[in-house]
Amino acid sequence: QVQLVESGGGSVQAGGSLRLSCVYSGPSISSISMAWFRQAPGKLREGVAGMGSRGDIVHGLAVQGRFTISKDNAKNTLYLQMNNLKPEDTGMYYCAARASRVVTLAASDYTYWGQGTQVNVYS
Repeated sequence: QVQLVESGGGSVQAGGSLRLSCVYSGPSISSISMAWFRQAPGKLREGVAGMGSRGDIVHGLAVQGRFTISKDNAKNTLYLQMNNLKPEDTGMYYCAARASRVVTLAASDYTYWGQGTQVNVYS
């Protein structure tokens, strides 16, 4: 059974940085694709960044140049380094996984989800 546990959220002033972590348990992490999504109150869930099983990466347009996704297979952990944070980055951040080598940023493509970690960016 797949489990995802996020951590690292918090409150930060605009321009600051946070690093989110997602610890994965289940079948080999090297055979799945994983991604970060976020959701602000009253808004749809948005794909932030994803990584395929072969290491291919996609980033959402809103975070390109500011957020970086990475993965440590030895630690079964997915990371999201967030720099130059803006108030519009505020939301609940979720880690997700799918049993496919192909990464996407469509929430409907993902089967497994963590409980989320809250990020608040204030000006």
